[in-house]
Amino acid sequence: MDQKTTVTLLELAAKSLLNNEPAAIHALDEIPRDLFVPLFNAAFLGGHKTVLKAMVQVWPFRCLHIGSLNTRESSYDILEAMIDGLQILPAQNSSSWGPKLRILDLRPDLDCETICSEIGTAFPFCLQSCIYSQRSIFYIEDAQHSVRCLGIGNSGSEPHSAQEPMELLVDISLNSTVRTEQFLSLLCSKVQQNFGSLHLCCRGLRIHRMSALKSILQFLDLGCIEHLEMDQANLREVVTLLARVIHLNSLTLCNIPFKSYKRRNFRSFLLWLGQLDNLQELSLTFFCLTDQLHTLLRVVPPQLDTLYLPFCSLSNRDVTVLSQSSQATHLRVLSLSNNQIFSEVYEPFQTLLEKVSSTLQHLEINNCMITDSTLSAVLPALSHCTHLRVLSFAFNPITMPVLKSLLQHLTSLMKLKYVIYPVPVHCYEEWNFHESLDRQKLAEVQAQLEAVLHGAQRDDMTWATCSK
Repeated sequence: MDQKTTVTLLELAAKSLLNNEPAAIHALDEIPRDLFVPLFNAAFLGGHKTVLKAMVQVWPFRCLHIGSLNTRESSYDILEAMIDGLQILPAQNSSSWGPKLRILDLRPDLDCETICSEIGTAFPFCLQSCIYSQRSIFYIEDAQHSVRCLGIGNSGSEPHSAQEPMELLVDISLNSTVRTEQFLSLLCSKVQQNFGSLHLCCRGLRIHRMSALKSILQFLDLGCIEHLEMDQANLREVVTLLARVIHLNSLTLCNIPFKSYKRRNFRSFLLWLGQLDNLQELSLTFFCLTDQLHTLLRVVPPQLDTLYLPFCSLSNRDVTVLSQSSQATHLRVLSLSNNQIFSEVYEPFQTLLEKVSSTLQHLEINNCMITDSTLSAVLPALSHCTHLRVLSFAFNPITMPVLKSLLQHLTSLMKLKYVIYPVPVHCYEEWNFHESLDRQKLAEVQAQLEAVLHGAQRDDMTWATCSK
């Protein structure tokens, strides 16, 4: 019997067991460990909250991750059931059978398995353990491990807590909805009940307006946060948080107003931004940077590989600065959409493409007023971006002949799989006015492009359009 057949049989057994929830819960003390993961996956996807709570209470592995399992806003009740089942274990619970759960990870992650590999009693036991907080399992057990390595582990001098340290890994969204408030209230209550033993580790924090839910911040170790998103906050509030989230690798700011580049708040923003040595992704939307991009690039790490700057009122000077920056040779993802950077000349962008050609994988230049002459001029540089996988340049006034020429050149980029292109101008009676779009002409355009792709044997490449 091969492995795929075994997995299928385990999944079938799990689904069958869930048809009778009381029986499934009763069987948790008797079923083999190998059935726990498929049973958990089936219970999670099926919304069996009572079973999930019971499974967390007796989980026989050191960690539990929802990983790639689909979770939505409506699944708050599922996450709450799992949190409710979390129990702080007595110290040195070393029995070979029975609950061992130390890390409950409620963050969606496509690359994360339900459990991490356990190799004997090797340390650390979980790849997702928090490595920043002094209250983390990693920090506590590393200290204990160091003591044992010094040969004094059996002297009785090694301190032990009455309870095992545990971690609850979450992403938190502060959006002032009633459902979110209920979920956050449960988190706070769980931390208060187990203060000192349960480490609430927030890796991703999303804030939509700084609201009354600020109180949750006192329960968070902000040094754990790796991904921060803020929408509709003022720059002073952003600066206050940046001073505390020192391990960020991703920062997203949207609709952040400020009055002057010379005022204290903007200078403080640059100061704390420059302290984020781990930053790899930076996204600024509706963040006016006209002729000021150089001040930003001067402080962000040179290894920055993702840069989103839509609606930032960028100028040709800003694109020139970007092309000359140290970041230009590292960028994998770049968005300059909704900036009129081609209103004067195209040379700065052409130079930028040449600089990023060896690393760029994802490029967005939607609604940048790219014309036929501009696109034709930058096409050679674009053709050298051999690692490009996604190209989006919708809502630009391009004609059909130039669009076909572009397609013929890009079919040689074997890694390029997805292109979002603009509706050619001849399909509109009035350019870019949706009500004037001729759907029949657009269908003819799509048919012609598909024929070219088929002729070039690039059926693996998808060309799509945004017609709204």
